[in-house]
Amino acid sequence: MTCLSQTGEEIIKECVMPLAKAASNVRENAYAPYSNFKVGAALRSASGAVYTGCNVENVAYPEGTCAEAGAIAAMIAAGDSIITEAYVIADSPTPVTPCGGCRQKLAEFGAGEVKVTMATTDGGELVMCLAELLPGAFSQDHMDNS
Repeated sequence: MTCLSQTGEEIIKECVMPLAKAASNVRENAYAPYSNFKVGAALRSASGAVYTGCNVENVAYPEGTCAEAGAIAAMIAAGDSIITEAYVIADSPTPVTPCGGCRQKLAEFGAGEVKVTMATTDGGELVMCLAELLPGAFSQDHMDNS
């Protein structure tokens, strides 16, 4: 990617904007008739591909799907398995962090230093890494009996 071989704020914005645009576009497809709270997510994988997802509600609330989970499912279905960056957008006064379950899902496929940008439809952004979002994440290391 050109953003890796060049420096400067404009180049960085060029690299981030495709994720922001992808998340914003897919947000419009969210199925949120009960809460009216549409969320879009875009993930960049290690291959450089971008995968998107939106929230899908169900009248039986626990049966809904978060945007991040949808994007992860699309990534896995396509044969990728490593997240290198994530972008989540919602129409909220402040950036919305992924729910606890989605933080764990993101941590399953992304390293602690993976950047997660949380954005509002009005242009507000909050950037954190996965380790900040989910300190003490449960991992495969907890399952090993060495």
